[in-house]
Order: sequence, then C-alpha cells, then structure tokens
Amino acid sequence: MKDVIATQNLTRYFGNFLAVDHLTFSVQAGEVVGYLGPNGSGKTTTIRMLLGLLRPSQGSAQVLGYDIITQSEQIRARVGYMSQKFSLYHDLTVRENLSFYAGVYGVTRRERLQEIAELIGLSELQNERVSNLSTGWRQRLALGTAIVHSPSLLFLDEPTSGVDPAARRSFWNLIYTLVEQGVTALVTTHYMDEAEYCRRVGMMRDGRLLAMDTPSAIKAQAIPGLAWDVFPGREDGRLLQALQALQNCACVLRAGLSGDHLRAITPAEIQVTTLQEALKKAGIQGARIERVEPTLEDVFLALSNQANAG
Repeated sequence: MKDVIATQNLTRYFGNFLAVDHLTFSVQAGEVVGYLGPNGSGKTTTIRMLLGLLRPSQGSAQVLGYDIITQSEQIRARVGYMSQKFSLYHDLTVRENLSFYAGVYGVTRRERLQEIAELIGLSELQNERVSNLSTGWRQRLALGTAIVHSPSLLFLDEPTSGVDPAARRSFWNLIYTLVEQGVTALVTTHYMDEAEYCRRVGMMRDGRLLAMDTPSAIKAQAIPGLAWDVFPGREDGRLLQALQALQNCACVLRAGLSGDHLRAITPAEIQVTTLQEALKKAGIQGARIERVEPTLEDVFLALSNQANAG
C-alpha cells in the first residue's frame, strides 16, 4: 500500500517547551488511524505541521507525496481538515456554509452541495441557521465542509469532543462510509474507547509517540498478563481499602480505580483465588472478581508507566 502520510523525526519546540518529540510513523491509503492522547499531548500540533500550518523545528514529513515545508499549499488543496472548534459560520444556514466552503475549494458543481447534505444527514435542514443546530448536527456539518471538495485524506481533530455517545457512534459510521469511498482518515481523540473503531492506533503522551499498531497488537505488546475487574462491595472505605491491598500485593503489576470498581493487571499465571486471598488478608470478604479483556486505557497507563520508568 502507498503511504499517504510519512514522518521522519518530526519535532516542534515552542521556546524551550518540546511539544512534539521526534515522531516517525506512516499512514497507508485506506486506513483509519486513531491518534490518541490526553489534551496537551501534541496531537493538534502534529496535525498543524502535517497541514503546513506550523513549521517543524526538526525533521520532515510528506503528505500525499508533498513536502510539508515546501509544498504546503498543494497539501491543503487536497486534504480535508476538521478542526476542534468546528469552523462554521453560525449566522449562515447549512447550505450557505457548504456553498461558502465549496467556493473556497473551487467546487463549481452545485449538485455537490446536495450530495454532501444527503451524506451527512442534513438534507432536511439545509435552510436552518447553524446557530439553531445541536452540537451533533454542527459536527456533521463541519465534516461536510471538510469533504465538499472530495479529498482523499481527512484530518479530523477531536471531532467527537462535546457530543453524546450516540452521536459519537453515528459519526464513526459516517467516517467509515467515507473510507468505503476511498478516503483515508487520521483522527485525533482523547476518548480511549474510540480507538477500537480504528485499524491502527497511535498513542501520544508529552509529545512522544508511545506506540502505533492495531488495537489487538498494541494490547498484546503492552499488557504483560491478565486484566481483572474487582468489585469489593459498597461499604464505606471498602473500595480504597481493596485498592491498597491490591497495590501492596506482589501478584499485582498495577491496580487502579475504574468507575465504581477496581482494575488490576497481573502476570498470566495468576489465578482468581490468589487475588481473593490477598483481599481476605486485608479483611475484605466476598469480593467479586471477573477476568476481563484489557482496554486501551489499560494499554495507555502501562505504556505511560514504562515511559516514566525509562
């Protein structure tokens, strides 16, 4: 497959602050790659460099075969970019926004506006002002303005931030509709669960790319054993008491809070009875312990711990 994005030691400083630290990765045609990490980890800075909006301090990159430093105009004419803030004109209607961006990209075929409105599910709302739309509909319109010129590559920067889970799932279905039409997508997000939608996942922390691979492969590489959900009971102080017991147990590699219960990572040879005994010694009887599949949040925490140790 052809690389549509290829970076080599891509680096960006802001003064003495290292925002992006020597990134080297590639994205192939037809992929959906999730670029994960907490806010401030360097995701948006990476995209801005790939778009030629921000000059790298060191390193290089090519997007669609064009150099990000010397050929940035050619890149921006051929890719779609959906920013975190949904760059829409709120006083204009849905159709007027689509028409404006069509003009920016030199799209003269008027039927294209109707095609986009139908694709994003807004054909019945074309005369509605953006200010009257819900966040989920604005999200879809922002995507529509990014694809009005039929780009082969999409940069989607935190596209599902601020929308409800149902709208998030619907939006990912829309992304895959575009992929079926030949589009490649690089999607940044801080929602770890969204990475399960992606063919490959890159995990960022403090400007560094900790890992990039398929979700299944990255779990197998980063999680050294088994994952367990531990429900110690709802009595006052029981959750923290159980957490301390697991953290002090030599059979547990890592333990932490996970909503209303605990998540523990252990070596592969550990049995549930071993965890039960550790809790009993701490005075916790009758805890419910379930073997579970590791999540990408588990992976991120494991990789972060390894980075800190290194």
